[in-house]
Amino acid sequence: MQPHAGQLFAACPRGLEDALAAELAGFGALECRTLAGGVLFDGERAVAYRANLWSRLASRVLRQVAQRRYRDDDDLYRLALGVEWERFFDARHSLRVDLSAVRSPLRSLNYATLRVKDGIVDRLRERTGARPSIDTRSPDARVFAHLEDRQATLYLDLSGEPLFKRGWRSGRETKGEAPLKENLAAGLLALSGWTPQMPLYDPFCGSGTIVIEAAQRAFDIAPGLQRPFALEKLLDHDERLWASLRADAIRRAQAGSRRGTTPPRLAASDIDPRAVEQARRNFEHAGLPAQSIATRVLAAARAGPPFEAPGFIVTNPPYGERIEASGAAATGSSRAGGHEQAMRAFGANLRAKFAGWQAWLLSSDRGLPAQLGMKERRRTPLYNGALECRLFGFEIFARAGQLSEDDAPRPPPSMPGKASRR
Repeated sequence: MQPHAGQLFAACPRGLEDALAAELAGFGALECRTLAGGVLFDGERAVAYRANLWSRLASRVLRQVAQRRYRDDDDLYRLALGVEWERFFDARHSLRVDLSAVRSPLRSLNYATLRVKDGIVDRLRERTGARPSIDTRSPDARVFAHLEDRQATLYLDLSGEPLFKRGWRSGRETKGEAPLKENLAAGLLALSGWTPQMPLYDPFCGSGTIVIEAAQRAFDIAPGLQRPFALEKLLDHDERLWASLRADAIRRAQAGSRRGTTPPRLAASDIDPRAVEQARRNFEHAGLPAQSIATRVLAAARAGPPFEAPGFIVTNPPYGERIEASGAAATGSSRAGGHEQAMRAFGANLRAKFAGWQAWLLSSDRGLPAQLGMKERRRTPLYNGALECRLFGFEIFARAGQLSEDDAPRPPPSMPGKASRR
């Protein structure tokens, strides 16, 4: 019988809670309950480890260690003092404490955070004779306190860096662009209903996040395979179990990369050659088989279907310089006008060339369907950080036009009939 991890909480971008609950259930999680911004669940240690290693949608996995009603800051101190922190870390570990609150009656959340920290370090000093140092940048152990109006909960972080940091991004993204977070990109794929058996195309690919998430899913690559986790530093870490789970993930990735006779049909393009070059570097850093994603520098308004069979367009159109046909930056009303003009041209191109395809676009612009000249069949509220967005889903019924060879991103050499630039 594996050690029981107890109650766990997986955070995610708002709007992905139901999809995350389904994903966690697939890892063996029990009693999944969705909350705003995450899922509470129960499970053995292996479930917590799998959630960190394999979740494509979670931002962080936390282990609940204490919960009680509170009235003041001293109650928070006593709550923290009563936890057996010495089971998890000691003075050799550096520590960080974070606190969030919803309708808390306390006047100072900074002071509340300090009292939680005092309870932790006083407990360790009493039990071990020494206290951990505080490190707010790269701590070995991290504790999260969450306050509601009368209830306080303490969590131990099992993830470390947020789980959307897969370990493949170089940090040198195209200047001026804020990359779509990896778990939100995976969420767009999950909400669209795309599966690896279906063609996928991103005509505004940027640094390639959406198609990388699709390719890692298609090749069965665990999203956490290239990165470390906070759980590995905890005193109660089960190294044998963790090594077994990682070895299984490596075997699955190797088996996935050998399935080269039927590669996934994935394509990406962007008007910005710098973005496309960055995307190609990211494909390599992500451990994807060579030539697994067809790429091209191309304006979305000129693109044609990259594959014969209809499939899915899943994309996050930019609202800035990459959408300008000239590639020049715009500001103020000219940028807004350029965005609307580009979306009208893109919508006309979809109706003319992509009959039978589904298009799923994430945007904070609620006027996007009207700009595209299309009626969405579904709109799902999502949050890209603090920005409220909608995932618009369209079925394209217009009659397809004639496709030019020059209009489509070219597929990899393993697909007969067309050559690849890569």
